[in-house]
Amino acid sequence: MLRRFWTSALTGLLLWGVWFALIPQPLPQVPFEFDLKSGSTLRQVAHSLQAQHVLWETWSFIAMGRILGRQTHIKAGSYAWTQPMSALQLLNRLTAGDTQQNEARLIEGMSFTQVRALLESNPQLHTSSPPQNDRDILQQLGLPYAGPEGLFFPDTYFFNPGDSELDVLRRAARAMQVRLDQAWAQRAADLPYQTPYQALIMASIIEKESARAEERPLIAGVFINRLRLGMRLQTDPTVIYGLGSRYQGNLHKKDLLFDTPYNTYTRPGLPPTPIAMPGQAAIDAALHPAPTKALYFVAKGDGSHQFSDTLAQHNQAVQKYQLHHAQLNPALHQEPSEVSHP
Repeated sequence: MLRRFWTSALTGLLLWGVWFALIPQPLPQVPFEFDLKSGSTLRQVAHSLQAQHVLWETWSFIAMGRILGRQTHIKAGSYAWTQPMSALQLLNRLTAGDTQQNEARLIEGMSFTQVRALLESNPQLHTSSPPQNDRDILQQLGLPYAGPEGLFFPDTYFFNPGDSELDVLRRAARAMQVRLDQAWAQRAADLPYQTPYQALIMASIIEKESARAEERPLIAGVFINRLRLGMRLQTDPTVIYGLGSRYQGNLHKKDLLFDTPYNTYTRPGLPPTPIAMPGQAAIDAALHPAPTKALYFVAKGDGSHQFSDTLAQHNQAVQKYQLHHAQLNPALHQEPSEVSHP
């Protein structure tokens, strides 16, 4: 009699388990969004789903997770479900990390100030309050540099609710380091860089000089030639970066004479840090410059540049492409930048 009772009880329990695991249950609303914090346990998840009327009870869900060995596989994230699901399907989704992720898009040419503003304005990202300064961020990310400019690779980064801006920056810094190391290992011979960081500085200048992919190796070639000859780079983007908030949208001649560590008209060699976040094409150009004799280039006004081997040729190009605009406003030094006199 007792044996029959236990047999019936076990059969009923088994049938209940199969029904609970496999029969889809209606969602309380469609779409149903469920945010799961990092570190949540199977028990906490079950109680949260019950509180939101997704599960009828928690014991069966917890038991199923433990029997299947999934209790430590729960993945944090933002989930969105649009159709009824069984408890087993729910468990599969939660352990597979089938999340509705948010994204942050870091764009080539952004400064670190712009990157921080972008991340801090994202309502899905947790940011420190008060905001950390650059030195604190570098320390927490373990980056041994004087400043954060240019250390993060521009890309689209997906993240889960509860992630912080540091989580995104950490991934972007790791991506930049991997790509820079790979490019440095395959660099052309006899480049005037002592370290990968110097190549990164050059890549940032190339990034700001031209949006045309076909021109970037040529621009790199010009700058490499000038460095080898001891000529100043004389590139406007570095001057603009050094001016900071003093720059109001146009470069005046007095700005080219205003000495800062980033004024490549007044100082030789590379600036002390990158000036922006370079993309892969700019990094490749910095480490694989086009073979050229050109020492100068000037903007044509259509986004492209005229390259010249000699100062005489360059002056003719300036006369053709720039002086007409300068005559309209002689106080202004025209942009995009112009690599000119040695």
